[in-house]
Amino acid sequence: MAIADANLQFITIDVGSYGREGDSNIFKECPFGKMLYGKKLNLPEPNPLPNTNNNPQPFVFIGDEAFALHTNLLRPYPGRNLTDIRRVFNYRLSRARRTVECAFGVLANKWRVLHTPIQVEPEFTDVIIKACCILHNFVRKRDRINFEEAEPIAWMI
Repeated sequence: MAIADANLQFITIDVGSYGREGDSNIFKECPFGKMLYGKKLNLPEPNPLPNTNNNPQPFVFIGDEAFALHTNLLRPYPGRNLTDIRRVFNYRLSRARRTVECAFGVLANKWRVLHTPIQVEPEFTDVIIKACCILHNFVRKRDRINFEEAEPIAWMI
């Protein structure tokens, strides 16, 4: 599980949970999730969206259907019989989530060790994954790969 910015760099990762555990429970128990739900993150104050005069909107992270809705965590509307507005919202949220999916794709293609099952002890696998994420960020910074010159926006899956 990870949070990535618009430049496909990992902001935070959580490695080592078992696949049978639900993403929502893993997130609640990871340090970042505890800080988010405990309102201990230093998030920006709610502001109106650009080019609008609407009421202030909170800084949010984006998750999939597995996550619970929270003031700072958006997820898609559930169900199949959605209104057009909700269907468009889900589509746009899905497009925003692609950022973190692309970060994982770039990571996996850069470090081929991630293309096959890693044949080492689970604890060492965690170290390998963390090292790959750190090297991924280093290479992206070194190569100055920037998709947006604007302030990065964080996404999550």
